[in-house]
Amino acid sequence: QVQLVASGGGLVQAGGSLRLSCAASRLIFSSYTMGWFRQPPGKERDFVAAISRSGGHTSYADSVKGRFTISRDNAKNTVYLQMNSLKPEDTAVYYCAADSVTTPETMGRIPPRYRGQGTQVTVSS
Repeated sequence: QVQLVASGGGLVQAGGSLRLSCAASRLIFSSYTMGWFRQPPGKERDFVAAISRSGGHTSYADSVKGRFTISRDNAKNTVYLQMNSLKPEDTAVYYCAADSVTTPETMGRIPPRYRGQGTQVTVSS
């Protein structure tokens, strides 16, 4: 069974930074588009960012463009989300996801095949 384990969340002040990691196992990591989603309190889950199998192409939600960077290390089966200039509205549970069919451009529109457990990010004002 595929496992996606996210870590790196925490409490940070507005303007600060956090780096999330997601370790994947029991899948051929380099064959999957990887992505991050988030679910703010009381709201639906939203797409944040996605990265292609090779890491050469990325896609971001408008709300995080210029502040967040997604990357991956296929040798370590890990995808990252560097979050800078954090805002209180970034507060959410962040989930990583994997899909072998979608592209970074479509991952936000099609539910991913696999989604891991979340990590809480809280940004204080």
